[in-house]
Amino acid sequence: MIILASRSKARRKILKDLGISFRVVVARVKEHGPGAGPPARIAKANALLKARDAAGRVRRGIVVACDTLVCQGKKIYGKPRDLADARRMLAALSRRPHRLYTGIAVIDARSGREIVDVEETRIVMEPLTRSEIGRYFKKVSPLDKAGAFDIRGRGGLFIRRIEGCYFNVVGLPVARMARMLKKFGVSLLVMVWGVALGGCATEFNVATKRQDLMVYSTDQEVKMGRSLSAQIEKHYTVIQDPELNDRLDQVAQRVTAVCDRKELLYRFGIIEDEEDKDMVNAVSLPGGYIYVFKNLMKTAETDDELAAVVAHEVAHVVARHSIKRLQAIWGYNALTLLAVGAGDPELASGVQQAYLHLLMGYSQEDELTADQIGARYTKEAGYDPEAMITFLEKLRQIDKKESPRSYTYWRTHPYVSSRIRTTKQEIGEQISFEDYINTP
Repeated sequence: MIILASRSKARRKILKDLGISFRVVVARVKEHGPGAGPPARIAKANALLKARDAAGRVRRGIVVACDTLVCQGKKIYGKPRDLADARRMLAALSRRPHRLYTGIAVIDARSGREIVDVEETRIVMEPLTRSEIGRYFKKVSPLDKAGAFDIRGRGGLFIRRIEGCYFNVVGLPVARMARMLKKFGVSLLVMVWGVALGGCATEFNVATKRQDLMVYSTDQEVKMGRSLSAQIEKHYTVIQDPELNDRLDQVAQRVTAVCDRKELLYRFGIIEDEEDKDMVNAVSLPGGYIYVFKNLMKTAETDDELAAVVAHEVAHVVARHSIKRLQAIWGYNALTLLAVGAGDPELASGVQQAYLHLLMGYSQEDELTADQIGARYTKEAGYDPEAMITFLEKLRQIDKKESPRSYTYWRTHPYVSSRIRTTKQEIGEQISFEDYINTP
């Protein structure tokens, strides 16, 4: 039995979202104040005080206790005393980067064995005005939060970036806790995936001809896609041009009509990066959400070429590449993404991280699989599959002329020659010697 020595709602929610069975025994101790030493040492000492107090009131179980402090320069912040203190605290933290320390103590109540450690995360926030802080406090009580803000709710809007453990900022550094519990013979990995696998299924993917183990149902996948779609439309300009959208819709309808996942309602949109309007890219999200950048629409001069791009992205959705990628990235924290999808996803940094991972692209194996399936869909939809080859050649020429961009159609894609070779094999064209020479 895991015993959480904390009244923190955020910590309880993390454990619940992970599917971990636990009970709460709130510690009753006088904590060390900010002047008791360096923040990491104070956080560890307070966590140990709480864990020892809770362990002394139970006969058996593994007690977990935490204490969180925020440090900016030499100034240490805990929970604010009142709203005026919270306003001063949040205003100061938003002006300069700061560090968040969570001390975590684990004690075996029966044997008395104890371990204590600390997690550190660097946070950079957006500068906040007095009125912005006031509006935030009308929605969220800051008095029970170190630093006077939360990252999982509306406070996530204030975060420009974090360096380190995201869950540390939420209040419970899950990965570090897992390593500590392992020393007591407790595997969170087994506990979490035991819950996860109870709700997952092994299914045959008709597109890839493989048996896949999926933690997420189709409904959960669509929820996740909706959350990630909100991030896309937050970061990029959505193009409302009727002519462009009508062209994309007509091509997309023909391609999705022949694909192997017809239980989804596919949603297509055109977007543009205001800082890089020449970007040639497309991105597919879980649940059938697909976005094409405006300049790609221009580069794909014919509907055959546009169909090849659309079919490639639809193939990613059909093969569930995004879901499998997120499952692999999140590991035993995968279920937290489900919680995000069911809660307030537009403001959750967990979704922002997932969105960035997907924008970075899929594995080379996944890209070649999408080319292969996409060529088939292009042909079955009544378009010329050779257009995939002509479009790839265009991209190769563009890439030779321009400097690399942060997110492009080329981010993790295989060599063009490999992609052309795969496409030719799928449509039954003769492969030349040049198709075996790997050039960008």
